[in-house]
Amino acid sequence: MFKRILFLFVTISVCTASFAGSTVHHKLSVNVDPVKHFVDAVDQITIPADQVKPNMTFILNSDLTVSSLTPGVTIKLEESGVKVEDLGMDREDLDLSSEFKQNKYSINFVTESKGDVTFTLKFSGMINYPIKQIGEEYARGFSQTPGIIDEKGAYLGGSTYWVPWFNENWISFELTTTMPKGWSVVSQGKRTFNELKNNEQTSTWNSPDPMEEIYLIAAKFNEYSKSAGAVDVMAFLRTPDETLANKYLETTAQYLEMYRKLIGTYPFTKFALVENFWETGYGMPSFTLLGEQIIRFPFILHSSYPHELLHNYWGNSVYIDFKKGNWCEGLTAYMADHLIAEQRGQADEYRRTTLQKYTDYVNPSNDFPLNKFISRTNPSSEAVGYGKSSMFWNMLRESVGDELFVKGFQKFYRDNKFNAASFDDIRASFESVSGKDLKSFFSEWVDKKGAPELSVSNVKCVKKKNEYLLQFTLKQLQKEDAFALDVPVAISFAKNVVVEKVAMTGKEQNCAFTFKENPRLVQVDPQFNLFRKLNYNEIPPSLSKIFGAEDLLILLPLRAAKEKLESYRALAKIWSEDKTKKIEVSLDSKYDKLPVNKNIWIFGADNKFTGVIKNSLKDYNSEIKNDAVTLGKTSFPVANNSFIVSVRHPNNPDNVLVYLSTENKEAVPGLARKLPHYGKYSYLVFEGDEPANIGKGEWSSVNSPLTAKVITHGEKSSSDVLPELPRRKALAMLTPVFSSERMLKTVQYLAGDELAGRAPGSTGMNSAIDFIVEKFKSAGLLPGADDGTYFQSWEEVVDANGKKASVKNIIGIIPGTNPDLKDESVVICAHYDHLGLGWPGANKGNEGKIHPGADDNASGVSVMLELAELLGKNLKPQRSVIFVAFASEESGLRGSKYYVRNMKRFPAKKVIGVLNFDTVGRLGNGKLLVLGAATAREWRFIFMGASYVTGVETEMVTQELDASDQRSFLEVGVPGVQFFSGANADYHKPSDTPDKIDGAG
Repeated sequence: MFKRILFLFVTISVCTASFAGSTVHHKLSVNVDPVKHFVDAVDQITIPADQVKPNMTFILNSDLTVSSLTPGVTIKLEESGVKVEDLGMDREDLDLSSEFKQNKYSINFVTESKGDVTFTLKFSGMINYPIKQIGEEYARGFSQTPGIIDEKGAYLGGSTYWVPWFNENWISFELTTTMPKGWSVVSQGKRTFNELKNNEQTSTWNSPDPMEEIYLIAAKFNEYSKSAGAVDVMAFLRTPDETLANKYLETTAQYLEMYRKLIGTYPFTKFALVENFWETGYGMPSFTLLGEQIIRFPFILHSSYPHELLHNYWGNSVYIDFKKGNWCEGLTAYMADHLIAEQRGQADEYRRTTLQKYTDYVNPSNDFPLNKFISRTNPSSEAVGYGKSSMFWNMLRESVGDELFVKGFQKFYRDNKFNAASFDDIRASFESVSGKDLKSFFSEWVDKKGAPELSVSNVKCVKKKNEYLLQFTLKQLQKEDAFALDVPVAISFAKNVVVEKVAMTGKEQNCAFTFKENPRLVQVDPQFNLFRKLNYNEIPPSLSKIFGAEDLLILLPLRAAKEKLESYRALAKIWSEDKTKKIEVSLDSKYDKLPVNKNIWIFGADNKFTGVIKNSLKDYNSEIKNDAVTLGKTSFPVANNSFIVSVRHPNNPDNVLVYLSTENKEAVPGLARKLPHYGKYSYLVFEGDEPANIGKGEWSSVNSPLTAKVITHGEKSSSDVLPELPRRKALAMLTPVFSSERMLKTVQYLAGDELAGRAPGSTGMNSAIDFIVEKFKSAGLLPGADDGTYFQSWEEVVDANGKKASVKNIIGIIPGTNPDLKDESVVICAHYDHLGLGWPGANKGNEGKIHPGADDNASGVSVMLELAELLGKNLKPQRSVIFVAFASEESGLRGSKYYVRNMKRFPAKKVIGVLNFDTVGRLGNGKLLVLGAATAREWRFIFMGASYVTGVETEMVTQELDASDQRSFLEVGVPGVQFFSGANADYHKPSDTPDKIDGAG
């Protein structure tokens, strides 16, 4: 989330804030001329009686001229070059604001008023400040301006000081704007008027709630909207894109409903996505302003976007009392980013990464307590203000339980909406709903810096009669005083796991538990629920370790070709400009062996220390060769690629070595810019000049010092596979786009006894055809066959005796909307036939038995039909989208081959890609395999984005497999992939039944 400078408070008489009381009201009439960069405004200002002071002053942009239109009201320039202060929710722009100075005016009233004072000011001038790049240190990469009016668009906000600022109290406003035809304005509140007349667009935005500033965002927008209950959901895009807009509108409605249930009624009447003309990630009351590239990243919909939406609760309606610390960012991260991870079953990993950032980036010299956090300015401040804060809320949740955690924040929201609030106000709300005294808990984590470090030792178990006495010792290893902790300890047995909470107030705690069965394993905080520093063996080596290091070494390869050495030297120069770190850049020839006390970059395959990296990679089943680099299961060619690989320092495992090699000097600036964004990863692969990320991953972490096997005296140790740790339910669930219940019903019908395995030409097959056609019709798919029906029919052999019968491909379409592209198509397909009573290819002994084919391939049909249901009535594609249920896949891909040979309306030569769902019903905790990923370069990027959006991990399978119907398209040069959840023992057997389908997967 990013927000501008909000307002400056300057008065002769110092007054205290009273945020939810009366507000200064602005009734603005504004003309904006984009060509001349000019704004002309008339502002009727009402100052409440309790805020009227003698000799009042206000601040206004020094490039604007101002005059009074009210008789008896005079203004006078008191001071120019006034340094403005950054008082906004996200105070990231101190360098900018220190350069940005304004004028201070006094205002005098001839007659004294005993009530509210209303007067009118006129101000105008040119606003056109350049857009400047923010530094890259903490992986943000945005640009900024205090204000701009340009032919591309207009951005005016609190940082512009384009509206007179009188004091520290909140404001309300009514903003009427006039702009050229084709332009639209977005601001806070509700749009109450919008009219095109005499080639001028006039609109009014009314914002009665207490605000911090007044935004005027303008451009030649294409507008889209829908209703989500009482809230108007809107999208303002700079280029027309109904499909993109609908994605955002639908996603917004989902998250609005989720947060309504979790926190309370949404505080505004609208939420709008607004596309900016430079890359930004701003969150304003009732809208978000995102750059044109950002909104098109597929992962934004379920990462940054809900984070911005949630800021309408935390930060943009419940404001921050900065004097007591910024509680908002960590809470928003917890209720957005962490919650999304929790919904996907990835919360443990999310918390581990959060703790890893703190461990890698924070040290005694840059640590600080939460009550001193204002905004993030570098990785260490983010690790505290976002990371530690997020973990604090997690520990509060663990302390009071989910029900009271939700009730506590619901009360906090009700009691503090449109007020400034602090950690103390949150504590008061939680004490009220829980009945607990939380003063010491909040003081421990909000007012103190530092973090505990844990260890477990002396684990032993003794059997006494029919009971087992388990004993162990917990220690806090940090130099600081002990923290008061409720340490979760997971104790695993043969078939279950028990989680005990150990109250720990000192540096050492002896623990003893008695059980009726033999414990097998002790794990201390295995799900990372405590805020603490991690031991290096709990986390894999990663880039965050070296980016967080204060003292590091960059070794350049002396033996490299001159041009390559210079490109490495250029990269080292970029990073060594960070004056907050001690960075040595040297040739590898300077050292006979690697220093043990430094984190080290090893640049180049020709580096004399590359062998150390190669040797370490053996532990991860990976290797570096002259022509290729293998990372896990995937091999990448060296040509045109850049590789970044981190390993433990062999002589000091608390430090890392990071190997960086590129064959492309043009990639160096991009690597310097992009790598800080990838801190959590152990290895990365980039392609080309840009460069584009094509591979990333984390090594597995092993040998955690907080895990100990239990050896019971007198008994043999067991090597049983132990049960998984229990997972906590998510605080809230997003209403799913897909219905697992509906898909399971499809599988149950298609794989039911009535359809008898869907053999070609059978009654069961005909019933399946009728079912699929009705689903296509109800989804809004149009008939797609050449004859205007849903069917592509022909005769085919349907049994072992050579009998022929009519078989049918079932084709439905979503027509393309672009006249130049509508004849091109994307094919989404799944075969609906199976083996019936065992033909073709039944296993010996299963002849004559019903083969239900639940996974193969009722599961694929169910996913295809669900996609049709989701997209059929809403998608407006440029190219046509063809849904095909193929016949006769089991007898040699005959249905898809017939389609490829005979389709005239949408011929195979104009198909740009095929997505085939075949055997996708048993995902479980595994990765979704994408077969045929090497058939087009773009597949890798598409599925990387899809994995991020959905939370479903994919694995690219590049070797050629003659697996399913996509093969028929590949043979004529059309790229295609098959989605596959993996092989199982029930393949082509009567045991492939609906009860074994993983509905959640």
